[in-house]
Amino acid sequence: MKRPSRVRLTILAVVALVILALLLGPFLVPVGPAKDTLPPQLLAEPDSRFVELGEIVGTARLSVHYKDSGDRDPPLVLFHGFGGSTFSWREVLPELARSHRVVAFDRPGFGLTARPLPGEWQGMSPYSAPAQIALTLGLLDRLGLDQAVLVGHSAGGAVALEVALAHPERVLALVLVAPAVSGEGPPSWLQPFLKLPQIRHLGPLLVRRLVGSLERLLEQSYADPSFLTPAVREGYKKPLRADNWDRGLWEIIVAAKPGDLSEKLSEIAAPTLVISGDSDRVVSPKDSARVAALMPNASFVAVTGAGHLVMEEKPASLLAELERFLAAINAMQLHRPATPTERSGP
Repeated sequence: MKRPSRVRLTILAVVALVILALLLGPFLVPVGPAKDTLPPQLLAEPDSRFVELGEIVGTARLSVHYKDSGDRDPPLVLFHGFGGSTFSWREVLPELARSHRVVAFDRPGFGLTARPLPGEWQGMSPYSAPAQIALTLGLLDRLGLDQAVLVGHSAGGAVALEVALAHPERVLALVLVAPAVSGEGPPSWLQPFLKLPQIRHLGPLLVRRLVGSLERLLEQSYADPSFLTPAVREGYKKPLRADNWDRGLWEIIVAAKPGDLSEKLSEIAAPTLVISGDSDRVVSPKDSARVAALMPNASFVAVTGAGHLVMEEKPASLLAELERFLAAINAMQLHRPATPTERSGP
């Protein structure tokens, strides 16, 4: 009788030690801040601007980095994709500003927008989709823009679509460049695991090891590898020098929800242009064409010789298609019948 009891006690002791190691072990791994980082403002460019929008998502502070050029209607608001920033629009922003007011901003977790830490917000995570919608509207309000044309690339296209679904009255039109409409967050069964304190503690370390994967994704985003020059690599790496970049990227992963906007696309009545590179290996041209087919007022264009980053490889082609689209919208508005309110005047 004594021998089985000892075996049982030994097994229980081993199990208890394993559980204790799993519960406490991660906290024994030191996770200090990433090395050689700086406040985002010290990495800013001459045309960089910052606006505090923390109150919109319940944080003490949330400094959003943006660029604002030009002054003509209709205004354009540019949404970058995953791993991007205002840098992604550098080839087209100056030309667009000649004929439009153009606002490009860094979404939370990217670029030079501040990265709040856990415990610094109440309610929704500032990295979540609802928060990005709220921040977009807050930025429009702060800049005095009642309506705008939303131009979204890849995951930024999904945010533009979410804004159009939630607040169609604020959206004049949509331009979606290789839109990623299918949620790329972790599967639902994994999400509770990612929110465990132990995993949250280790998250920044895991993200730091993913930097190589992000570089490979960038390499796959060009049809012509020669466009990925040392200067371009440095431009995409620059935000990785901002304070808490690793924590912000981890919080994006935790906040992401798996899902697919395809079922809601038929609800969007705004005029829409969907653009794809014919050599896109990240979001296939077929997927982009399908997005346009599911929308009631959308057209699709494939740009020859471009990969995922159409605005970098073929900026002239993208500009031509965008201006042609906006000209058609202006013509439609000029010839539409006046509403009773417009006929009667103020």
